[in-house]
Amino acid sequence: MTPRLQQSIRLLQMGSLELEAFVESQLEENPLLKRGETDGEAAAAASGGPEFPAGTTGERIPAAEAFAAPRAAAGFDGDLPGPEERVAAAPSLRDRLERQLMLDIADPRDRLIGRALIDALDPSGWLTADLEGFARGLGALPEDVERVLLSLQQFEPAGLFARSLAECLALQLRDRGRYGPAMAALLDNLDLLAAGRFDALARACGVDGDELAGMVRELRSLDPKPASAFDEDAAAMPVVPDILVRAHAGGGWAVELNDEALPRVLVDREYYARVRGDAASDADREFIADRLSSANWLVKALHQRAETMLKVAAELVRRQQAFFARGVRHLRPLTLRDIADAVGLHESTVSRVTANKTMATPLGLFELKYFFTAAIAGTGGGEAHSAEAVRHRLRALIDAEDPGRTLSDDKLVAAMRVEGIEIARRTVAKYRETMGIPSSAQRRRRNLAGAVGKGH
Repeated sequence: MTPRLQQSIRLLQMGSLELEAFVESQLEENPLLKRGETDGEAAAAASGGPEFPAGTTGERIPAAEAFAAPRAAAGFDGDLPGPEERVAAAPSLRDRLERQLMLDIADPRDRLIGRALIDALDPSGWLTADLEGFARGLGALPEDVERVLLSLQQFEPAGLFARSLAECLALQLRDRGRYGPAMAALLDNLDLLAAGRFDALARACGVDGDELAGMVRELRSLDPKPASAFDEDAAAMPVVPDILVRAHAGGGWAVELNDEALPRVLVDREYYARVRGDAASDADREFIADRLSSANWLVKALHQRAETMLKVAAELVRRQQAFFARGVRHLRPLTLRDIADAVGLHESTVSRVTANKTMATPLGLFELKYFFTAAIAGTGGGEAHSAEAVRHRLRALIDAEDPGRTLSDDKLVAAMRVEGIEIARRTVAKYRETMGIPSSAQRRRRNLAGAVGKGH
């Protein structure tokens, strides 16, 4: 394998930030490369050479399924914000909450309420808005807002969306499985704690002094400002989606490469002609020829990377269009080989193309790897279900269970089979554990403790 072939393979796997850094290094090292500042073919004509990514075209898919368009010329639903206006998904609390919202709440109206509640969080992570006025402003029923709020209060990190200090701490204690009658009484009497009246507090909680000391230590280990770890104003590396997906006016979906994730470079042929004519020795001419070859290779490699990304992304959207239209419950099982066979690429190439890449969609920002999930068989030989969709349905069943009648893993298996999902009990247990959901017995104890605490 030649060094350039190795580098071409590396380019496929690079995310936008790594690619930008690599191109910057090439611009510094190679005097025959320059940054493309003007648009498309006009720049190419002015320079005498092709400008990446001019010529990158989309592939048309039947409109009933999807529509692949060329690279975006003017952003996504209007101009995209500049890099300084975007922060990486990891340190952004909003991005984290948006992702949980998309995974846990399927109803579009509830998602609208959820997004508004996320917007209403104060810097500490508390919700200080009056819910009745909030509901009127949204044109929603107060009970619907309350219901969605209860779902959002289960999001990570624990303690968010609380309306008081006591509720913030209670949410974190419930998350730890430590919210019982004594803790509920302690939270109801925080004024006694603040005043240092420990004897009265111990009596209110029904515990002795040593037990109370342990409870207070645990209380002080909680975070009264759960959003404080997410500094939204702190400088962070920008995240630029590689692929843009939007509903197409004629039906289906428009799949585009994002200009901002595609470095624009030119071969400076005018400068090449000048220095080639001034070369005084064979060594100089050999160096210039080598630089020209390297510049041409980079432009070609970037162009090929873009075309391959678009081809893979368009096929991925075609396969997962039910997800884009109706949400995570409709995510289909999909493997790298499925895409590779469809677009005529090697499976390893598809793996590299989808690594470190993100897709901006009407449902949010997703890594391309998110769309590849294992298959769970359908009952009676019916259509298979994606593992991610099954996990989503499993969480929905548990969230909707009667607090006094928690669903055992066997009952969850039976409920899934009614919905056409053939799943083993051990798989339900594994999925439940990976999502951080306690067993039915633990959930029953937690619900009982919460009910006792409320009645205190």
